[in-house]
Amino acid sequence: MTALKGGLVVGRFAPSPTGAMHLGNARTALLAWLHSRAQGGRHLLRFEDLDTGRVRAWAYDVTRADLAWLGLDWDEEIIQSRRLDLYRAAAAHLDTYPCTCTRREVQAAIQASAGAPHGAEPVYPGTCRAGSLHPERPAALRWRVPDEVVCARDEWRGETLCQHLPAEVGDLVLRRNDGVFAYHLAVVVDDAASGVTDVLRGEDLWTATPRQVALQRALGLPTPRYWHAPLMLDFRGERLAKRGGAPPVQALREAGDTPGRVLSELARSLGWSVPDEVSAADLLPLWRTEIGRAELGA
Repeated sequence: MTALKGGLVVGRFAPSPTGAMHLGNARTALLAWLHSRAQGGRHLLRFEDLDTGRVRAWAYDVTRADLAWLGLDWDEEIIQSRRLDLYRAAAAHLDTYPCTCTRREVQAAIQASAGAPHGAEPVYPGTCRAGSLHPERPAALRWRVPDEVVCARDEWRGETLCQHLPAEVGDLVLRRNDGVFAYHLAVVVDDAASGVTDVLRGEDLWTATPRQVALQRALGLPTPRYWHAPLMLDFRGERLAKRGGAPPVQALREAGDTPGRVLSELARSLGWSVPDEVSAADLLPLWRTEIGRAELGA
Protein backbone atom coordinates (compact mmCIF):
# COMPACT_ATOMS: atom_id res chain seq x y z
CA MET A 1 0.00 0.00 0.00
CA THR A 2 1.38 3.45 -0.86
CA ALA A 3 0.66 6.90 0.51
CA LEU A 4 -2.40 8.47 -1.06
CA LYS A 5 -1.84 11.35 -3.44
CA GLY A 6 -3.46 14.60 -2.43
CA GLY A 7 -4.99 15.26 0.95
CA LEU A 8 -3.32 16.68 4.02
CA VAL A 9 0.43 16.32 4.24
CA VAL A 10 1.69 15.16 7.63
CA GLY A 11 5.42 15.39 8.29
CA ARG A 12 7.64 14.95 11.31
CA PHE A 13 10.99 15.67 12.90
CA ALA A 14 12.16 12.76 15.06
CA PRO A 15 15.24 13.52 17.19
CA SER A 16 16.81 11.20 19.74
CA PRO A 17 17.15 13.02 23.08
CA THR A 18 20.69 11.79 23.68
CA GLY A 19 22.25 15.26 23.79
CA ALA A 20 21.90 18.77 22.42
CA MET A 21 20.96 19.29 18.78
CA HIS A 22 23.87 20.19 16.52
CA LEU A 23 23.65 22.19 13.28
CA GLY A 24 23.22 19.06 11.18
CA ASN A 25 20.18 18.08 13.26
CA ALA A 26 18.91 21.65 12.98
CA ARG A 27 19.15 21.59 9.18
CA THR A 28 17.15 18.37 9.02
CA ALA A 29 14.61 19.87 11.43
CA LEU A 30 14.37 22.95 9.23
CA LEU A 31 13.87 20.95 6.03
CA ALA A 32 11.27 18.68 7.62
CA TRP A 33 9.38 21.74 8.89
CA LEU A 34 9.59 23.47 5.51
CA HIS A 35 8.29 20.36 3.78
CA SER A 36 5.23 20.14 6.05
CA ARG A 37 4.43 23.84 6.15
CA ALA A 38 5.12 24.58 2.48
CA GLN A 39 2.25 22.24 1.62
CA GLY A 40 -0.06 23.52 4.35
CA GLY A 41 0.36 20.31 6.31
CA ARG A 42 0.64 19.21 9.91
CA HIS A 43 4.04 18.86 11.53
CA LEU A 44 4.90 16.48 14.39
CA LEU A 45 7.76 16.36 16.89
CA ARG A 46 8.59 12.80 17.89
CA PHE A 47 11.19 11.99 20.52
CA GLU A 48 12.78 8.63 19.70
CA ASP A 49 13.85 7.65 23.20
CA LEU A 50 13.55 3.86 23.30
CA ASP A 51 17.25 3.33 24.06
CA THR A 52 16.88 4.67 27.58
CA GLY A 53 20.51 4.06 28.49
CA ARG A 54 21.57 6.79 26.05
CA VAL A 55 18.78 9.27 26.79
CA ARG A 56 19.56 12.48 28.69
CA ALA A 57 16.58 13.83 30.61
CA TRP A 58 17.51 17.46 29.93
CA ALA A 59 17.68 16.93 26.16
CA TYR A 60 13.90 17.01 25.67
CA ASP A 61 13.55 20.60 26.90
CA VAL A 62 16.73 21.77 25.20
CA THR A 63 15.49 20.39 21.88
CA ARG A 64 12.11 22.07 22.34
CA ALA A 65 13.81 25.37 23.17
CA ASP A 66 16.16 25.15 20.19
CA LEU A 67 13.32 24.45 17.76
CA ALA A 68 11.20 27.28 19.17
CA TRP A 69 14.18 29.67 18.95
CA LEU A 70 14.57 28.80 15.26
CA GLY A 71 10.86 29.39 14.69
CA LEU A 72 10.07 25.74 13.96
CA ASP A 73 6.72 24.92 15.56
CA TRP A 74 4.82 21.63 15.70
CA ASP A 75 1.22 20.53 16.04
CA GLU A 76 1.67 17.42 18.17
CA GLU A 77 4.40 15.86 20.29
CA ILE A 78 4.96 12.12 20.50
CA ILE A 79 7.26 10.27 22.90
CA GLN A 80 8.15 6.75 21.83
CA SER A 81 8.83 5.39 25.31
CA ARG A 82 5.13 5.87 26.10
CA ARG A 83 3.98 3.74 23.16
CA LEU A 84 5.48 0.34 23.93
CA ASP A 85 2.13 -1.44 23.66
CA LEU A 86 1.89 -0.40 20.01
CA TYR A 87 5.25 -1.94 19.16
CA ARG A 88 4.47 -5.10 21.13
CA ALA A 89 1.19 -5.54 19.26
CA ALA A 90 2.86 -5.00 15.88
CA ALA A 91 5.61 -7.53 16.59
CA ALA A 92 2.96 -10.10 17.53
CA HIS A 93 1.57 -9.92 13.97
CA LEU A 94 4.89 -10.88 12.36
CA ASP A 95 6.64 -14.21 11.83
CA THR A 96 9.34 -14.01 14.49
CA TYR A 97 11.70 -16.25 16.42
CA PRO A 98 13.96 -15.85 19.47
CA CYS A 99 17.65 -15.27 18.80
CA THR A 100 20.31 -15.70 21.47
CA CYS A 101 23.36 -15.04 19.28
CA THR A 102 25.82 -12.45 20.47
CA ARG A 103 27.24 -9.92 18.02
CA ARG A 104 30.54 -11.75 18.09
CA GLU A 105 28.84 -15.05 17.29
CA VAL A 106 26.90 -13.47 14.43
CA GLN A 107 30.10 -12.02 12.98
CA ALA A 108 31.84 -15.40 13.29
CA ALA A 109 28.92 -17.14 11.57
CA ILE A 110 29.01 -14.62 8.73
CA GLN A 111 32.72 -15.12 8.23
CA ALA A 112 32.31 -18.90 8.27
CA SER A 113 29.49 -18.82 5.74
CA ALA A 114 30.37 -19.82 2.20
CA GLY A 115 28.06 -17.08 1.02
CA ALA A 116 29.48 -14.42 3.30
CA PRO A 117 28.39 -11.00 1.98
CA HIS A 118 30.96 -8.46 0.88
CA GLY A 119 28.70 -5.42 0.97
CA ALA A 120 28.71 -2.53 3.40
CA GLU A 121 26.38 -4.20 5.90
CA PRO A 122 26.74 -7.68 7.42
CA VAL A 123 23.67 -9.88 6.95
CA TYR A 124 22.51 -12.19 9.73
CA PRO A 125 22.93 -15.77 8.42
CA GLY A 126 19.87 -17.21 10.19
CA THR A 127 21.77 -19.09 12.89
CA CYS A 128 18.76 -19.32 15.23
CA ARG A 129 16.08 -19.79 12.57
CA ALA A 130 15.73 -23.49 13.34
CA GLY A 131 15.91 -22.99 17.11
CA SER A 132 17.90 -21.06 19.68
CA LEU A 133 21.39 -22.38 20.25
CA HIS A 134 21.57 -21.03 23.80
CA PRO A 135 18.07 -21.11 25.33
CA GLU A 136 19.50 -20.17 28.74
CA ARG A 137 20.39 -16.70 27.47
CA PRO A 138 18.05 -13.70 27.17
CA ALA A 139 16.73 -13.64 23.61
CA ALA A 140 16.28 -10.96 21.01
CA LEU A 141 13.28 -11.20 18.72
CA ARG A 142 14.00 -11.47 14.98
CA TRP A 143 11.61 -11.13 12.06
CA ARG A 144 11.83 -13.95 9.54
CA VAL A 145 11.93 -11.77 6.44
CA PRO A 146 10.02 -12.98 3.38
CA ASP A 147 11.90 -14.07 0.25
CA GLU A 148 11.14 -10.88 -1.65
CA VAL A 149 12.77 -7.95 -3.39
CA VAL A 150 11.48 -4.71 -1.91
CA CYS A 151 11.99 -1.29 -3.49
CA ALA A 152 11.83 2.22 -2.06
CA ARG A 153 11.88 5.60 -3.81
CA ASP A 154 13.75 8.69 -2.66
CA GLU A 155 12.04 11.87 -3.85
CA TRP A 156 15.13 14.00 -3.15
CA ARG A 157 17.26 12.18 -5.74
CA GLY A 158 14.47 10.71 -7.81
CA GLU A 159 16.07 7.30 -7.31
CA THR A 160 14.74 3.85 -6.44
CA LEU A 161 16.62 1.36 -4.27
CA CYS A 162 15.72 -2.33 -4.39
CA GLN A 163 16.98 -4.97 -1.96
CA HIS A 164 16.51 -8.74 -1.79
CA LEU A 165 15.55 -9.14 1.85
CA PRO A 166 17.18 -12.50 2.71
CA ALA A 167 20.44 -11.75 0.88
CA GLU A 168 20.91 -8.03 1.50
CA VAL A 169 19.07 -7.35 4.76
CA GLY A 170 18.63 -10.59 6.70
CA ASP A 171 16.25 -11.35 9.55
CA LEU A 172 15.74 -8.06 11.40
CA VAL A 173 15.93 -7.64 15.15
CA LEU A 174 12.58 -6.23 16.28
CA ARG A 175 13.33 -6.31 20.01
CA ARG A 176 16.77 -6.49 21.54
CA ASN A 177 17.65 -9.04 24.22
CA ASP A 178 17.35 -6.27 26.85
CA GLY A 179 13.71 -5.67 25.86
CA VAL A 180 14.27 -2.47 23.86
CA PHE A 181 12.21 -2.35 20.66
CA ALA A 182 14.25 -1.71 17.53
CA TYR A 183 14.24 1.53 15.58
CA HIS A 184 12.89 0.06 12.35
CA LEU A 185 9.80 -1.44 13.96
CA ALA A 186 9.06 1.62 16.10
CA VAL A 187 9.43 4.16 13.30
CA VAL A 188 7.14 2.22 10.97
CA VAL A 189 4.47 1.81 13.64
CA ASP A 190 4.70 5.45 14.75
CA ASP A 191 4.50 6.89 11.26
CA ALA A 192 1.37 4.88 10.52
CA ALA A 193 -0.26 5.60 13.89
CA SER A 194 0.32 9.35 13.41
CA GLY A 195 -0.83 9.42 9.80
CA VAL A 196 2.57 10.54 8.50
CA THR A 197 2.48 10.94 4.72
CA ASP A 198 5.94 12.43 4.10
CA VAL A 199 9.24 11.59 5.80
CA LEU A 200 12.17 13.96 5.35
CA ARG A 201 15.31 12.72 7.10
CA GLY A 202 19.06 12.34 6.62
CA GLU A 203 20.52 10.36 3.73
CA ASP A 204 22.25 8.04 6.21
CA LEU A 205 18.89 6.26 6.54
CA TRP A 206 18.33 5.83 2.81
CA THR A 207 19.67 2.28 2.56
CA ALA A 208 17.45 1.24 5.48
CA THR A 209 14.29 2.40 3.75
CA PRO A 210 13.46 -0.82 1.82
CA ARG A 211 13.37 -2.84 5.06
CA GLN A 212 10.96 -0.29 6.52
CA VAL A 213 8.79 -0.57 3.42
CA ALA A 214 8.89 -4.36 3.87
CA LEU A 215 7.69 -4.01 7.47
CA GLN A 216 4.91 -1.67 6.35
CA ARG A 217 3.73 -4.24 3.82
CA ALA A 218 3.87 -7.10 6.31
CA LEU A 219 1.83 -5.09 8.82
CA GLY A 220 -0.63 -3.73 6.25
CA LEU A 221 0.49 -0.14 6.83
CA PRO A 222 0.73 2.70 4.30
CA THR A 223 4.10 3.75 2.89
CA PRO A 224 4.85 7.48 3.10
CA ARG A 225 6.88 9.43 0.56
CA TYR A 226 10.56 9.60 1.52
CA TRP A 227 12.99 12.49 1.11
CA HIS A 228 16.60 11.86 2.18
CA ALA A 229 18.55 15.09 2.60
CA PRO A 230 22.35 15.24 2.23
CA LEU A 231 24.15 15.27 5.55
CA MET A 232 25.83 18.44 6.75
CA LEU A 233 29.62 18.02 6.80
CA ASP A 234 32.36 19.57 8.92
CA PHE A 235 35.60 21.12 7.70
CA ARG A 236 37.10 17.63 7.32
CA GLY A 237 34.28 16.53 5.05
CA GLU A 238 32.87 14.26 7.75
CA ARG A 239 29.24 14.21 8.89
CA LEU A 240 28.40 16.33 11.89
CA ALA A 241 27.70 14.22 14.99
CA LYS A 242 27.17 14.84 18.68
CA ARG A 243 29.94 12.50 19.65
CA GLY A 244 32.28 14.28 17.23
CA GLY A 245 31.91 17.60 19.01
CA ALA A 246 29.60 19.27 16.49
CA PRO A 247 28.58 22.72 17.80
CA PRO A 248 25.24 22.55 19.59
CA VAL A 249 22.46 24.98 18.73
CA GLN A 250 22.02 25.56 22.45
CA ALA A 251 25.50 27.09 22.67
CA LEU A 252 24.77 29.49 19.81
CA ARG A 253 21.44 30.42 21.34
CA GLU A 254 22.87 31.06 24.80
CA ALA A 255 25.85 32.98 23.39
CA GLY A 256 23.50 35.59 21.95
CA ASP A 257 23.59 34.54 18.32
CA THR A 258 20.45 35.26 16.29
CA PRO A 259 18.18 32.58 14.86
CA GLY A 260 18.03 34.52 11.60
CA ARG A 261 21.78 34.22 11.08
CA VAL A 262 21.79 30.52 11.95
CA LEU A 263 18.89 29.84 9.57
CA SER A 264 20.70 31.77 6.85
CA GLU A 265 23.81 29.63 7.26
CA LEU A 266 21.75 26.45 7.18
CA ALA A 267 20.04 27.58 3.98
CA ARG A 268 23.34 28.55 2.36
CA SER A 269 24.75 25.12 3.17
CA LEU A 270 22.08 23.80 0.77
CA GLY A 271 23.23 26.14 -1.97
CA TRP A 272 20.36 28.57 -1.52
CA SER A 273 21.04 32.29 -2.05
CA VAL A 274 19.57 34.10 0.96
CA PRO A 275 20.22 37.27 2.98
CA ASP A 276 22.40 37.24 6.10
CA GLU A 277 19.28 37.02 8.30
CA VAL A 278 16.14 35.09 7.40
CA SER A 279 13.15 33.57 9.15
CA ALA A 280 11.95 30.03 8.64
CA ALA A 281 8.88 31.42 6.87
CA ASP A 282 11.13 33.32 4.43
CA LEU A 283 12.48 29.97 3.22
CA LEU A 284 9.10 28.42 2.38
CA PRO A 285 9.09 29.62 -1.27
CA LEU A 286 12.56 28.12 -1.80
CA TRP A 287 11.40 24.72 -0.57
CA ARG A 288 8.25 24.90 -2.69
CA THR A 289 10.59 25.30 -5.67
CA GLU A 290 12.52 22.19 -4.57
CA ILE A 291 9.29 20.20 -4.30
CA GLY A 292 8.27 21.35 -7.78
CA ARG A 293 11.61 20.23 -9.24
CA ALA A 294 11.25 16.80 -7.63
CA GLU A 295 7.73 16.36 -8.97
CA LEU A 296 8.92 17.30 -12.46
CA GLY A 297 11.85 14.91 -12.17
CA ALA A 298 14.33 17.76 -12.66
